[in-house]
Amino acid sequence: MTLVELDVRDLALIERVRIEPDPGFTVITGETGAGKSLLIDALALVLGGRADAGLVRSGAMGARVQALFDRDPEPLICTREVSGTGRSTARVDDSAVTAARLADVAGPLVEIHGQHEQQRLLDAGRQRDLLDAYGGHAALRAQVAGVVDGWRTNRLALEALEDDPRTTARMLELHEHEAGEIAAAALRPGEAEEIRERLAGAAAGEQVARLVASITGRLSGEGTGAHDLLARASRDADELARLDARFATLSERLGGLLAEADDVGFDLARAAATVEHDPAVIAAFEERLGVIYALERKYGPDEEAVLAHGERARAAAQRLRGVDAERAARAAEAARLETAARVAARALTEARTSAAKRLAVEVSRVLADLGFRQARFEVALAPAELSTAGAETVQFLIAPNPGEPAMPLARIASGGELSRVSLAVKEVLATADATPTLVFDEIDAGIGARSADPVGRSLRRLASAHQVLCVTHLAQIAAHADAHWRIEKGERDGRTVTEVRRLTGDERLAELALMLGGERGGPAARAAAEELLERAANG
Repeated sequence: MTLVELDVRDLALIERVRIEPDPGFTVITGETGAGKSLLIDALALVLGGRADAGLVRSGAMGARVQALFDRDPEPLICTREVSGTGRSTARVDDSAVTAARLADVAGPLVEIHGQHEQQRLLDAGRQRDLLDAYGGHAALRAQVAGVVDGWRTNRLALEALEDDPRTTARMLELHEHEAGEIAAAALRPGEAEEIRERLAGAAAGEQVARLVASITGRLSGEGTGAHDLLARASRDADELARLDARFATLSERLGGLLAEADDVGFDLARAAATVEHDPAVIAAFEERLGVIYALERKYGPDEEAVLAHGERARAAAQRLRGVDAERAARAAEAARLETAARVAARALTEARTSAAKRLAVEVSRVLADLGFRQARFEVALAPAELSTAGAETVQFLIAPNPGEPAMPLARIASGGELSRVSLAVKEVLATADATPTLVFDEIDAGIGARSADPVGRSLRRLASAHQVLCVTHLAQIAAHADAHWRIEKGERDGRTVTEVRRLTGDERLAELALMLGGERGGPAARAAAEELLERAANG
């Protein structure tokens, strides 16, 4: 999914430019200060990089960068906007997203190589990752990481079991006591609230019993109770309804009153049965409530919390009772896991050793093409403590001249040398690198014209596996490109603006001559430019 188009508006000196990179090797040239690196900054922004109000062109409301990638069936469109206050918004296709999400989507599609990326090459962890990418060690790395993680986890658990036996015995006794005390209480969730309600009713038990008896007598008293009176009235109403249908509804209503009176009497008797006024029963309730309160003071605010504590204490006691057996099992497991980890690490070491030799040969070959004809590149492995990354460190070494010992890159490589070593490693790893687009901002830093031509050839070879964009000031590199864009400053309405256009034919030849000989290069510079293009075309 390569970059099809980059559209930039109101970014620093750029009012609006649009560039359409070639699928192969594209170079961007122009005078110093014209804004070549601004295009790289714009690309970094639309890949989810940090937004800054200082990027917004003076007088503009905000800056906008849009990148199109050639996704099927429709292009992937990534957009980033930055306001004058520094607030940014991002979109993927038509959906608003966070900058982090934009980075997740677009970041893997483009890799920008500047001085920062070259400095990363000096990091030992980065060198190890590059060796593993070259050797295709992802599965071995994952296997080592998995078994080492399991070994470490088991070891930490084993260490946690190494408590003093007396401490273990005390903790076991405590957990068993707590679990037993709670289990013996046989609590029910909500029990305390039920007892409190019944005790509140018991406080007025005598008066409740008297009133219940009074109501019951008035409802069901022999001959004079409401039930008997309503029954007689209901029978009379039934007779009346048979004589005159107009009284049928009244008869039904009286029948309903009789049924309601029966229901009230039944419900009254049932409710009265739950009212405690026996002193012995009340004392038992109060004692039970005291037990519950005592447990809640020790183990939790309510019955549920107390029961949960009891379950935890029971589980802890069960674990402590089996601690000796668990300790023995984990000790045996530790030996097995350590053996498995070291076997996996040994397999990774063997694979790395083999890959290191091949990588050294291939990078040395590419370095020779880049002008280091006598250089020797080495990949050194040194034993290290077993970790999820394996059992060795990896270090890239280089001996630029014959007879000299190979030294770490950080100690011997100049800026220009490091640029070429980085490019050589990238070229060798081209097939293992899944990033579609590679951008080189400072690949020519610190190198002269003599070294530039091999760098250009290397970038062109790299473009056979990736889309390559390169900002350069060297004609020897630019001559190898499939597409050549020039960025230049101009003036419009009294303001400095930056414009970019694709160069072909005579315009490209003129640009290369200008890069070689300056404004006064003349025919000699033009002839040299023609020679560069011819040599590049012939490989």
